[in-house]
Amino acid sequence: MKRAAAFILIPLALAAAYLHPALAAETAVNAPVPARHANEAAGLKTAIFAGGCFWGVEAVFSHVKGVTSAVSGYHGGAGTAATYDQVSQGDTRHAEAVRVIYDPAVVRYDDLLRVFFSVIADPTQLDRQGPDVGSQYRTALVPMNEEQRQVAAAYLAQMAGSGVWRRPIVARIEPFHRFFPAEPYHQDFAMRNPGHPYITFWDAPKVAALRRLFPAIYKGDFTPP
Repeated sequence: MKRAAAFILIPLALAAAYLHPALAAETAVNAPVPARHANEAAGLKTAIFAGGCFWGVEAVFSHVKGVTSAVSGYHGGAGTAATYDQVSQGDTRHAEAVRVIYDPAVVRYDDLLRVFFSVIADPTQLDRQGPDVGSQYRTALVPMNEEQRQVAAAYLAQMAGSGVWRRPIVARIEPFHRFFPAEPYHQDFAMRNPGHPYITFWDAPKVAALRRLFPAIYKGDFTPP
């Protein structure tokens, strides 16, 4: 829901949310504290998260202490390049995703997982998030090493048995294929366009929930890509 199409589709999405509460801005949840902590060596680490429109994913992670970079982009599809126009067709198998670089001495991978499923992505929505529908908006964790893979698998299993979500957990783990940074106008979109209707309705509440639920790791400054 970007560029010119947004000016047509966003009012429709807002109207639909009013008429159908299930489509309203996602409600934050208190995801369980991970039982399996990430055992990560010193030094910056990289992780990739797909969870619907990357504007909101990037916005939240950009306000997490220990995150040194958050870049919107495309992951998981075929081809040697990816653009928004290609991915938005929904047939390249790419997902809108965010590449996060973080310092595990400040915030561990399992901490990021809890933030992700508390305030960013609903793990029960299949191939969609909120008003955005299609496989390019699927929710997926993309571990970049074996430790992240094990932590992610353990947390998804813990989530499934937690009782926090009423519907089945459909978020999945995907192997890393290739990450393509999105076009410049997508980077830092929430910071540069705070009054954009999509940001104010769908994404600003996620950042507010981060501040409310995770005050110890929330930072007011917006992390650059």
